[in-house]
Amino acid sequence: MKTYLDCYPCFLRQALDAARYSGADDDQQRAVLLLVLDALRSLDPASTPPEIGDVIHGIVRRETGAADPYAHAKKEATQQAVALYPRLKALVVEAPDPLGTAVRLAIAGNIIDLAPSSSYDLWATVERVLDQPFAVNDGRAFREALASTDGILYLADNAGETVFDRMLIETLTQPVTYAVKGGPVLNDATVEDAVAAGLDQAAEVVSTGSDAPGTVLRLCSAEFRRRYDEAQMIVAKGQANYETLSGEGERLFFLLQTKCHVIGQDVGAPQGSIVLKQGSDSSSGGR
Repeated sequence: MKTYLDCYPCFLRQALDAARYSGADDDQQRAVLLLVLDALRSLDPASTPPEIGDVIHGIVRRETGAADPYAHAKKEATQQAVALYPRLKALVVEAPDPLGTAVRLAIAGNIIDLAPSSSYDLWATVERVLDQPFAVNDGRAFREALASTDGILYLADNAGETVFDRMLIETLTQPVTYAVKGGPVLNDATVEDAVAAGLDQAAEVVSTGSDAPGTVLRLCSAEFRRRYDEAQMIVAKGQANYETLSGEGERLFFLLQTKCHVIGQDVGAPQGSIVLKQGSDSSSGGR
């Protein structure tokens, strides 16, 4: 997905939020903003939002000295989600369609995203998403792909959301490889965050080798690229994975909530929608 003009003020807000999460004082926050403004002037506008975000959050970490500004927020989100695990598990086990319910719960967990907003009501989101109609629903293609694959590469998004991913993974019969960030960025999940959510009990947890938001393939490790290239089916969680991989072909399935109007415009769904969207091939006109 391309970077829209409306993304630029969001980059500044993200930088300021991250600096504040790190405990930076006013002078450090101002220095971060000025450096981000300089970076926004010089970065290629053809870059995807996560590619630009990678540079911006690198500036924040360097200027504040905080290796993981969101460490405390990630720990809290994971603890909150783990506490809900028994209720979530019961919803899936008791559902007439366990897979459909697990997919909805995975999408509900995508609200744990500190890039667009620092506040959310987790259980209220669960209740909403369980009843909300899909704005984009490629569920039939998703089930057909599941029926014909020997394994799944699952691209994680945020810490805490990991617990909701676990619900879906535990419902699947195929082996799953769960890919997380190679280092801290925003509140995205790392290996440590995934293990704290119990993902190592449900899947093979691996690193992309990159700390960029989303999955910027050119920045990922050779080992992850091999896994990505060989994967028959890929489940990609969240907006940033959509931004980086939406034109990567029909073996990808994106599970997300549209939390900003820019993403909604590109996906073709209003802000606040729930989406299960099959990827397209950019060489044939898809985004």
